[in-house]
Amino acid sequence: MVFKQISSTQNALIKQIVLLKEKSRERKKTGLFIIEGAREIQLALKGGYTLEAVLFYPELFSEDALKTLGISAEIIEINKEVYQKIAYRDTTEGIIAIAKSKKNTISDLKFNTKNPLVLVAEAPEKPGNIGALLRTADAANVDAVIIANPKTDLYNPNIVRSSVGCLFTNQIATGSTTEIISFLKSKNINIYSAILQESEAYHTQDFATPTAIVVGTEATGLSQEWRDASTQNISIPMQGAIDSMNVSVAAGILIFEAKRQRNFK
Repeated sequence: MVFKQISSTQNALIKQIVLLKEKSRERKKTGLFIIEGAREIQLALKGGYTLEAVLFYPELFSEDALKTLGISAEIIEINKEVYQKIAYRDTTEGIIAIAKSKKNTISDLKFNTKNPLVLVAEAPEKPGNIGALLRTADAANVDAVIIANPKTDLYNPNIVRSSVGCLFTNQIATGSTTEIISFLKSKNINIYSAILQESEAYHTQDFATPTAIVVGTEATGLSQEWRDASTQNISIPMQGAIDSMNVSVAAGILIFEAKRQRNFK
């Protein structure tokens, strides 16, 4: 099969990919972002994302492997110099896609069950933590992940990478804390906010009904709005010298307790 070829790092498309990789402003302006790796591309396709173009370096990613992905977008062959210019990872597979982002609005959320389990994270900033939260949500097969007051755009390459493609396997929405609380209440979803003050131990609560588990950052915790809106504030009893843990670890404990309860009811 004959593909279009790009051999210059000064090519306009290559320059755009570099901007998409490095600049949140460019991703927001164009509605495009970069996906690197075959598994991530497959998960994006499965998650309903549209690919604009796929670039591959044949010494790392073969034409036969390319055929297995079932890509309908334009496919472009690139050389080593171009690949090294646009690749994000140190160790990678030789394939990169340009994809269209989704709007991820609260109004677009649709639940396929009358008893949803939702993970909410307020103002997470570190892409690695967001990626870990998305992996936890995928592992537990939650109905949605909602990011309140986001500090980082969802299509940051670090999030795509650290989520190992779980950015595409979860139903995700973003919005302000006020909007999200209003949405949850409109759906009669109980709100359990992970807060130390005025809280009950997490395992004493009933998460078998429609439930939102809400977590904040280690540095600032959750805002007063969540404290006021909570059905119940919950905490994880700590037995060591510190009183907090990584947000993704805490979310995993809480979400899987909810799953445990639902599996046994």
